Amino acid sequence: MDLIGHWIASIPDFAVPYALAALGLIIAERAGVLSLGAEGLMLVGALTAIGTQLAVGATGISLFAAMLAASAVSVLFAVMVVWLRINQVIAGLALVFFCQGLTSLLGTLFEWTNQPVVSMGAVALGPLAQIPVIGGLFRQNPVAYLMPFIFLAVVWFLLRTTPGLKLRAVGENPQAADAAGISVSGWRFAAIVGGAALVGLAGAYISLLSTKLWIAGMTGGRGWIAVGLVIFARWSPWKALAGALLFGCIEALIPQLAAAGVQLPQYFVLMTPYVVTLAVMVWVALGRDRQADAQPGALGEPYVREERR
Repeated sequence: MDLIGHWIASIPDFAVPYALAALGLIIAERAGVLSLGAEGLMLVGALTAIGTQLAVGATGISLFAAMLAASAVSVLFAVMVVWLRINQVIAGLALVFFCQGLTSLLGTLFEWTNQPVVSMGAVALGPLAQIPVIGGLFRQNPVAYLMPFIFLAVVWFLLRTTPGLKLRAVGENPQAADAAGISVSGWRFAAIVGGAALVGLAGAYISLLSTKLWIAGMTGGRGWIAVGLVIFARWSPWKALAGALLFGCIEALIPQLAAAGVQLPQYFVLMTPYVVTLAVMVWVALGRDRQADAQPGALGEPYVREERR
């Protein structure tokens, strides 16, 4: 029972970054922009959070700085794919390589690597934290408690507001949206930058609230898993949340088994999240449907006004 209790308590630490990154990607891709740069943006957010925390010591400011930094870097990607109409796959991969090199360089130059920081601790929610087995769910950091509200805010924006409708229209049929007076380039640009803020927050969560230090490449492919998670979710925020919990449960179980003395091969442990990602994508491909929340109609397609297709 102790093993199960510790496992349940650690799930949010692993699931929240996936959920935040997936939501950020959904915002951008619902606008028709294929965003493959999540891994790089998470690294930018992770490094910025640690650097700001070492300089300022205020966790809230550090998290906000991470979101701003990821949004700033995403402007480069937005210029490439929205205005210059560079292939979105190539631009996304280039962004990842650029961010990997940049964060490794800056982390070394400023000597932030392996520098521990003090940030928000766990906050117990009174009697709820004393419930047997599941009480650990109610002893989390404040950002984990904010996650449901962030999620509901994104869902409300995308599905219940006029700006959200315009964003989805740009991703489904940019020609019709343009004819209705909606700025396709403007909305896509805004979706990229806004989604990047959540992806940067996901990276900051890993470095500042989970591991509490910076190591080059510390996101460990979680950005790529988030890309697969969005495909698994068929661009639906609710399914993305369920997928994030699934991946969080799997990843949280690995250290608990090791702590319990279960001998697992090192490389088997390292490959497990990716094996699950591949299995999920194969399952989605075999059971592909045509639901309303499936792939946006203009995903990955550059838009040129009055261009015939």
